[in-house]
Amino acid sequence: MITFIASLLLLILGYVFYGAFVNKVFGADPKRQTPCYASQDGVDYMPMPTWKVFLIQFLNIAGTGPIFGAIQGILFGPGAYLWIVLGCIFGGAVHDYMSGMISMRKNGASLPEIVGDELGSTARFTLRIMSLVLMILVGAVFVTTPAGLLASMVGGDTVLGENLFWVILVFAYYLLATLLPIDKLIGRIYPIFGVALLVMAVGLVYGIFANPGAMPEITEAFSNHHPTSTMPIFPGLCITIACGAVSGFHATQSPMMARCLKNEKYGRPIFYGAMITEGLVALIWAAAAISFASSFDVTKFGMTGDEAPYEKLWAIMTNGGTSNANPAVLVNVLCSTWLGKVGAVLAILGVVAAPITSGDTALRSARLIAADFMHYKQNKIYKRLLLSLPIFVISGVLMFINFDILWRYFAWFNQSLAALTLWAITVWLTKRSVAERTKPFACLISLVPALWMTIVCSTYILIASEGFQLTPFFSYLIGGLITLGVLVWFILWAKKQFAR
Repeated sequence: MITFIASLLLLILGYVFYGAFVNKVFGADPKRQTPCYASQDGVDYMPMPTWKVFLIQFLNIAGTGPIFGAIQGILFGPGAYLWIVLGCIFGGAVHDYMSGMISMRKNGASLPEIVGDELGSTARFTLRIMSLVLMILVGAVFVTTPAGLLASMVGGDTVLGENLFWVILVFAYYLLATLLPIDKLIGRIYPIFGVALLVMAVGLVYGIFANPGAMPEITEAFSNHHPTSTMPIFPGLCITIACGAVSGFHATQSPMMARCLKNEKYGRPIFYGAMITEGLVALIWAAAAISFASSFDVTKFGMTGDEAPYEKLWAIMTNGGTSNANPAVLVNVLCSTWLGKVGAVLAILGVVAAPITSGDTALRSARLIAADFMHYKQNKIYKRLLLSLPIFVISGVLMFINFDILWRYFAWFNQSLAALTLWAITVWLTKRSVAERTKPFACLISLVPALWMTIVCSTYILIASEGFQLTPFFSYLIGGLITLGVLVWFILWAKKQFAR
């Protein structure tokens, strides 16, 4: 419990102090005209109330990530607390803030264009492909997942119990959310769902203190407690918990709100603040999951009840070992038990509404990314439709493919995108230092997390079962050498820039 409380406080203090420092390093200018005014089009570029932008940004980047990822991550042990706190403050929040603010400085440019400007045409092309694939993949999966959950909840022999009915309904909503001006649909329903997720988190904090249960402390943080995974806690934990710590997906979403923010002075609460809020939600879910599991009656699963909390948590998610691990099961049982009927409604929002609100903005982002690199204006609905149709056709086809194998690579793909984004931010900060002959060490705020994510991603793909399956020793050695090589390249490049 002490570790949990300390972690909550550290996240808040991180926003207050380190967030202010990052904002100062960037140099937010309240007098600078923002894209929502400079390029206002009534569709994607338009000024919106700051509170609404915050809730949309929060829900854009959150979805089920800080819920499901945190639940799966705490299986590794209280190291999850460390990763959420440190990763969020020094990595994820910097990543989200800088990508959003740089986008504002580039008139709302999408992520591939930002990365391409800093890392070159090859990186631009690579990021265009990576971002589109990621957005379409998220959109497709977040049609089938909520559709399946809704069908199972309704049940019965009517059309409402058919998975296809809900797939069509969710898909139709995605099309509308992608085509309509951002204030017509997303701007109206997102704040409601965003508030619901925050209320759920507050309710869980109450449940943690009001119900019996135990939480591990920091002394257990440096070993792997996962009941089934043989993946070392590093880099396994850093890949498992993405939303809530560091996630490349967020950088594809930040430019969407960069086109709606009325003043640069709001960048810190919107971009840095939304990420810290997501970290708080992830931390609460991790703590709630392990606390609830520690006191859960697992004898009905044929267990003795003396098992470790991690084994109990695994048993709840797998229904006693009779199904695949599903965090949604834990969400439903936990909310219903701790929060009653209100909790049951919030659980539905968590496992159904949250993925929907990630899927719709993912496909909207895919449209914006494609429009940016094609230089195709989106002021007319038929233009948006022409660009969106191929995206939706591909998403529709992908929904009928078995994602079991492909989805294993998604987490690594997502974190690799974060690493590339952090390197682009580092180069942007360095170029600015060279141009202004000031703040020569400003790039450190993104360089350190860029190095960290580079070694995480390179080590993971070397050691993982879906990767090269090397031993931990060789994976760490090669991953370290790759990271060192990138660092040497950057130092040599930076020295040339300052020598000019």
